[in-house]
Amino acid sequence: MSGHSKWATTKHKKAALDAKRGKLFAKLIKNIEVAARTGGPDPDANPTLFDAIFKAKKNSVPNDNIERARKRGGGLEAGGADWQTIMYEGYAPGGVAVLIECLTDNRNRAASEVRVALTRNGGSLADPGSVSYMFNRKGVVIVPKQGGLDEDTVLMAVLEAGAEEVNDMGDSFEVVSEAGDLVPVRKALQEAGIDYDSAESSFLPTMSVPLDEEGAKKVFRLIEALEDSDDVQNVYANFDVSDAVLERLGAE
Repeated sequence: MSGHSKWATTKHKKAALDAKRGKLFAKLIKNIEVAARTGGPDPDANPTLFDAIFKAKKNSVPNDNIERARKRGGGLEAGGADWQTIMYEGYAPGGVAVLIECLTDNRNRAASEVRVALTRNGGSLADPGSVSYMFNRKGVVIVPKQGGLDEDTVLMAVLEAGAEEVNDMGDSFEVVSEAGDLVPVRKALQEAGIDYDSAESSFLPTMSVPLDEEGAKKVFRLIEALEDSDDVQNVYANFDVSDAVLERLGAE
C-alpha cells in the first residue's frame, strides 16, 4: 500500500473547509465536462462520465451543477471551456518523484503555478520522462468499510473481473486493476451490492521513498501547495509514510 494512498485517505476523513470544498467541487465539475466532451453526454454509454458523475455525487456536488457540466461538455449547452490535460513531472524534498496532472484552459498559467509551488516548497520541475517511468496507470476503486464488509468478500466480488489486489486502507479498501479493467471491476462491485466511493484511473508508484516525520511534513506541504492551484487536478507521488507518522501529523 502506498503512503500516498494512505495520506489521501487521511485527508478524505478530515472535515473539508468551505474554501477547499469549493475547489474540490470545481475540479469534479471540470472532470464531468471533459468526460462528456470526450466520450459524449450519455453516462450510460460513457463509463468515464458515469464515474465522474458518481464521484461528484458522493462528494455532495449539487445535481444542478452536475447536469450543467454534463450538458456543457456534451455540446448541449453553451459555455464549455477548451480544457487541456497536461502532465508535469518533478521532484519533492527527499528525492520523492511527483506527477502533476493539470486540466486547464491556460497552459502558461498552469505551468507557472506548478513551477512556483514546486520551487517555493523545496521541489523542482523535471524533464518529461524522468519521473513518469516510476508510475503505472491503474484502475483504482475505493470501497468504504461498512456493514461488516471484509477484504475476502471484496476480493471474491472483483477477482474474475480483473482486479489485481485489494488493499486495506483503514476505513476503506483500495481495489487495484489494470486501467482497462476499471469498468468491469466497478460493475462487479455493483452487481455484488457493494457500495464504493470512487472509481477512476490513477498513477500508482512502482517504487517508493520512505519518509520520516520531518520529510513527510515537507512533502505534504508541497502537495497541498500544488493542489491549491485550480489547474491541478491530481498529484501523484512515490513516498511511503508509516501509520505512526501519519497519526502524529494528523493530530497537528
